[in-house]
Amino acid sequence: MVEEKVILVDTNDNPIGLMNKLEAHEKALLHRAFSVFILNDKNELMLQQRAHHKYHSPLLWTNTCCSHQRENENNIQAGTRRLREEMGFETELKEMFHFIYKAPFDNGLTEHELDHVMIGYYNDFPFINEDEVESWKWMKIEDIKNDMIENPDIYTVWFKIIFEEFYHHFDENLTAKKNIN
Repeated sequence: MVEEKVILVDTNDNPIGLMNKLEAHEKALLHRAFSVFILNDKNELMLQQRAHHKYHSPLLWTNTCCSHQRENENNIQAGTRRLREEMGFETELKEMFHFIYKAPFDNGLTEHELDHVMIGYYNDFPFINEDEVESWKWMKIEDIKNDMIENPDIYTVWFKIIFEEFYHHFDENLTAKKNIN
């Protein structure tokens, strides 16, 4: 099996090369990534629990899906592909924002990513890929925020970081919508 490559980028998201995913995480090199947040019409977020056999962060809860763009694949194409591969459905995605974060793991790997965060809406059940996902659930945004404080060890390191950014942008959008109505 050929190991997947990630796109190395500078801080302005300009591609500077390709590298095997594991090597990029071992060397903590900045690379392009994406995170998908799927909401239903009750503004609940679909969370996934990572499969028990994942090489890092097994059985931890995280956003709907996330991964890395492939060469010549735009952010929306990558998010759509991975949503289908992990959660078994497609829906329209919209980019919200991007930011850089760095998160080391106990196993010596480091996520150092320029992460493109996307949002989509879906009201049905996913068809999870059990090679990737152990379980899933809908959870209210405020409940996630509170649960992360009470039970931080059940969430992935990156989700805790990304959720703070997402929450800030999501809250701004809700406030803007209220002011328009």
